[in-house]
Amino acid sequence: MDKKYYPDKTAVDAAAQANDPLLVLISFSGDAMLVSNIDDAMEHSVLLKKLGFRETDIDKYFRLVVNKSGADWTFASPSDYKGIKDRNRRIEAFYNDGIVIISSALKEIGYAVPINIPDRYRRHFDVLSE
Repeated sequence: MDKKYYPDKTAVDAAAQANDPLLVLISFSGDAMLVSNIDDAMEHSVLLKKLGFRETDIDKYFRLVVNKSGADWTFASPSDYKGIKDRNRRIEAFYNDGIVIISSALKEIGYAVPINIPDRYRRHFDVLSE
């Protein structure tokens, strides 16, 4: 997996050691990860821009805020995810893929933590329980 750190790996490692929240973007393919201390980038789209990517690429990544207590997943399935037209099947695929890819990527940077979907993002997730 290709990892990019903002402003650099040393700063991100120091933030992780202090248990500061990290912004993490993981590509849907699982082959790239972007990581920053939340204080250095403030939000995911800003992190993309700071690392030289277009802010509009945000819908190509799983978005998380991570610390030692867990990973909060901004659960928003893009309407074109994997070309799946059926909304329920698309959200289910997004969830299943996300759990596998996110878990693996987080372990690569030293986090074996629960993945949480905050209540404000549950409207998409709740489709799975219908």
